Amino acid sequence: MVNKVTMQQIADHLGVSKFAVSKALSGKPGGVSAETRDKIVSVATQLGYFVNKQTKTTSKRNKPVSVNTNTRDTVILLVPKVRYQTRDSYFWGRIIDGITEELADRDISALVVTEYFKDNFSNLINPSGVLGIIGVGFIASKMLLEIRNLGIPFVLVDHEDPLIPSDVLFMNNVECTRRVTNYLIGCGHSKLQFVGNTRYARSFIDRYNGYRTMMEEHGLALNQEEGLISFEGENRSEMTEALEAIVKELINEQRLPTAFVCANDSIAICMMTVLGKLSVQVPEQCSVTGFDNIQDAEWAKPALSTVNVQKEALGRRAVEMLLRRLDHPDNLQEKVLLAGEFIIRESTALKKGG
Repeated sequence: MVNKVTMQQIADHLGVSKFAVSKALSGKPGGVSAETRDKIVSVATQLGYFVNKQTKTTSKRNKPVSVNTNTRDTVILLVPKVRYQTRDSYFWGRIIDGITEELADRDISALVVTEYFKDNFSNLINPSGVLGIIGVGFIASKMLLEIRNLGIPFVLVDHEDPLIPSDVLFMNNVECTRRVTNYLIGCGHSKLQFVGNTRYARSFIDRYNGYRTMMEEHGLALNQEEGLISFEGENRSEMTEALEAIVKELINEQRLPTAFVCANDSIAICMMTVLGKLSVQVPEQCSVTGFDNIQDAEWAKPALSTVNVQKEALGRRAVEMLLRRLDHPDNLQEKVLLAGEFIIRESTALKKGG
């Protein structure tokens, strides 16, 4: 049995008043703009507001809203607003674009859910109208458990839950970071440092493991600065402040590495900012690499060497993965890794004297 969806829940979802929802769903003219009315009716339909409701008679000028509850025609994109997972992000936003464009090309409607709901997720979902769910980035185990219990097929992008197995899609983080590390070693660097909180995301753990295994294969000591693989910071100002204290200590103790392998571009850009502030030249004294190839990477001074993630392609591939699951529901679950290209720019160079 599907739980009843209320007008207040629809209002909270869209950030409008309950009065606006009431006016839009009443079939009466006035009260809200045509654009807002369309959004409200669309979301109400997709969330199952009209399911099992008796259609009321309206005036001759206004047709009642009718919904085909037997058709699964919507894919939900679940993108909780945590860890900067928003549509405005140079990284996450491009993945979302790839997903929505691929769905549009296949004439499948999409509903982007960007907030955790006060009520259980299951209270807002009409499973009979949902083809499947694509989770982008970190999704809490509690919500994934609800989705699994609803019986809705789902695919996760750049996230994997150890308790709730599913089809997952990642960049080949291990191999890409191995390639970056091998390049830096080939440039003569033997004192390297990975930078990024390995507890932050599964992709960060994989990137660290790629770095670590390549260092071990070359017989180089890890000697990792604990603060640089566990430092906290959600935005660039916080990360820059945290990194500055650590790097300043390394300089004072003459332990500064000659190359930093950063878990993503934002961290790498912060690291270059800190090094510049502390009069350490990049790449003459320190090489710095990133991961993701966000737009800021090319604009940085110096331009950042990084792994290019084809973000739109990642999104499109997630749609293909979901549709394959729908066609083959009994197949074994898959973990798909996409290759990335290492782009060498100005932030890396041969080790001086090496």
